[in-house]
Amino acid sequence: MKNTLLLLPVSMILFSCGTKPAATVTVSDTIPVKIMALAKQGTSTTINASGQFTTDDEVYLSFKTNGIISNILVKEGDPVRKGQLLATLNLTEIDAQVQKDQLAFEKAQRDYQRIVRLHNDSVATQEQLENSKTAMDQAKQQLSTSQFNRSYSAIHATQDGYVLHKLVSSGQMVNAGTPVLQTNGASSAHWLLRVGVSDREWAQVKNGDKATIEISGIPGDTLTGTVTRKSEGVDAQSGTFLIDVQLSGNKPAAIAAGMFGRCHINTGAAGNNNTAWSIPYAALLDGNGSSGFVFVTNDNKIAQKIPVTIAGMEKENVLISNGMEQAKALIISGSAYLKDQSPIRIIQ
Repeated sequence: MKNTLLLLPVSMILFSCGTKPAATVTVSDTIPVKIMALAKQGTSTTINASGQFTTDDEVYLSFKTNGIISNILVKEGDPVRKGQLLATLNLTEIDAQVQKDQLAFEKAQRDYQRIVRLHNDSVATQEQLENSKTAMDQAKQQLSTSQFNRSYSAIHATQDGYVLHKLVSSGQMVNAGTPVLQTNGASSAHWLLRVGVSDREWAQVKNGDKATIEISGIPGDTLTGTVTRKSEGVDAQSGTFLIDVQLSGNKPAAIAAGMFGRCHINTGAAGNNNTAWSIPYAALLDGNGSSGFVFVTNDNKIAQKIPVTIAGMEKENVLISNGMEQAKALIISGSAYLKDQSPIRIIQ
């Protein structure tokens, strides 16, 4: 008999020997991207806004009591001195109330003195003496209240300045607290331009930022100023956030309260540490208000998706204030195909 040689595939021989075939390794395709180096740089964003000139000490003056206005002794635009009499009420009713309370107090005093004598003669009780003393004290306090109200039935200037507005006229009936005159201390106070900005612009501006101011009534005339106050809430009337820009130096002769002006606030003033990353719009993903995401890489091999804070917008770039402190390079092309930890390949 001839010996028959049977040839078997190598894989079958290996299997029969208990050896498994080696696993096939699949390498995922990397995603080609373009990157840019990151360097935090100073920004000099300019915010344009308009508003009205005013002072930081405007005040509405009013009477403490109800009554009929007897005289208003000033007109709009008049200069005033501290303590000057500006307006008065008809005092007929007010004086009558003071006299009534004066008589009541005098009667309470007489009653108390009589009870004291009766108490010394053991006729009046201790309780009657104490009740009489309480009634006299109450009458005294009521008289003090009437006298105080009478003293505020006339309006006096609280400081040197000017009358901005006369809000009522002589002969008019007013309630307590109704504004009668508006004044300011324009002769000595700090003048400022109060402007309204959006929430994003409000976030960019900082106290101390410098500004240039244009006067609407005088083309070509500019002033300088500094941001001194930012409102902490939205203005109900305008729907904007108010910012005060204080003028440098003394009051210019060319402005008056209520005049319109336009300012240009430089949010990159020195000393504010107002620095940010300026990146292309295409690199920002899922932008929503002041937040968004970008892809960065530190080894040029793996993409990382990180959240960032948007500080503002420029003509061609987005300003990022926080989030990229630890990143070395920003992915500016190919982001649409990436996921967090995606392998990447750098292309020119």
